[in-house]
Amino acid sequence: MRLPLLTWLLPTLLLSLPGITLAAPESEATDDLPVADIQTFAEVFERIKRAYVEEVDDSTLLRNAMRGMLGELDPHSAYLDSEDFQALRESTQGEFGGIGIEVGMQNGQLTVIAPLDDTPAAEAGLQPRDTILRIDDQPTDRLSLEEAVSLMRGEAGTEIELTILRSNESTPRNVTLTRQVIRSDSVKSEMLEPGYGYLRISQFQNRTGEQIREALNEFQAQTPLKGLVLDLRNNPGGVLDGAIEVADAFLDDGLIVYTEGRLDDSDMRFSATPDSAAPDVPVVVLINGGSASAAEIVAGALQDQKRAIIMGTRSFGKGSVQQVMPLGNGDGVKLTTALYFTPDGRSIQAQGIEPDVEVVRGRLEIAESSGLEIREADLRGHLENVDGTSPGSRPSGDPVQDYQLGEALNLLKALNVLEPRFTGRDRAE
Repeated sequence: MRLPLLTWLLPTLLLSLPGITLAAPESEATDDLPVADIQTFAEVFERIKRAYVEEVDDSTLLRNAMRGMLGELDPHSAYLDSEDFQALRESTQGEFGGIGIEVGMQNGQLTVIAPLDDTPAAEAGLQPRDTILRIDDQPTDRLSLEEAVSLMRGEAGTEIELTILRSNESTPRNVTLTRQVIRSDSVKSEMLEPGYGYLRISQFQNRTGEQIREALNEFQAQTPLKGLVLDLRNNPGGVLDGAIEVADAFLDDGLIVYTEGRLDDSDMRFSATPDSAAPDVPVVVLINGGSASAAEIVAGALQDQKRAIIMGTRSFGKGSVQQVMPLGNGDGVKLTTALYFTPDGRSIQAQGIEPDVEVVRGRLEIAESSGLEIREADLRGHLENVDGTSPGSRPSGDPVQDYQLGEALNLLKALNVLEPRFTGRDRAE
């Protein structure tokens, strides 16, 4: 029988890892691995090898064990095979083949968090909280998040059919999309009215900060800016450096964000530099339930520094930091290693950013959420907030058709009449 051999071999291999020792179950040493649990793992491994209906090789079983080990930690940690690892790197560079969608797992179901602007997903009308039941002929209920993302990506020009169920509908619908190379310039800019600019960030990439500064310089070359709307609605996040650079474009001093984790290199602080691209322009930041991660860093920093008014609805609440670590075999590990905090020390993990002015579905008022948004707190296995507390249609860029944007523009005009409290000049008060 292989069981005694495997039971002996696995602890022996683990003993070769640095900092790992085996101990009896009664040991309280935090770095010790319990012999009984290792033996149980080996027994399960052996029974699968002997009795599973189809033959499975050792490598597949061990990789699946690693996927499960990471996947059960929280919704954002994952084992990445070489293809997934490369796809993640491509997405941060702003170019990859796919349909342009951010997804997560909610109650075991593959759920849309936000479609990216000007992508097949957005053009097909996919909405936050849509449940994806099938990808082509593959049901999603037994897929991991990484497997589902891998299926949706592919060569540009190829078709993919999604079966989706909308939260307010009882009958699924089939949507056929054509994959394309997603080269999302993450920043869009336009003048809403003379003196009032509009900046839309669809996601944070390596060049997002540079693109924001270029857009601000173009605005100011046209006319003196009286106000600016920074639209972060349905922005699923992205690269941390991009968020820091965007916040820095509006701040000339002070803390932007800090992170805390168990490792020494997880404790970091990021502060603004004196070189602000728009130090005195009144700013309104639009957020909603699809604004996550890096988008929340920017909104939280500008809110705490009293540099902008935050308008819209409560954000997603992803306040954790992931590091992507390459492995020797070409695969990688995406691991949650820290939580980030706003300048005032707020953790928004599973909590979100509360807007200063709440604007919900065509009305301006303080109102309760409709309950139709998907947020970090809805995801299976989410990390709790350190304090213990556990989106509508995509932006149009037209203040006539987009009620929230229209209200932001009206607020900016009002700020020009009142004392400029949110231009950053009174932060020392």
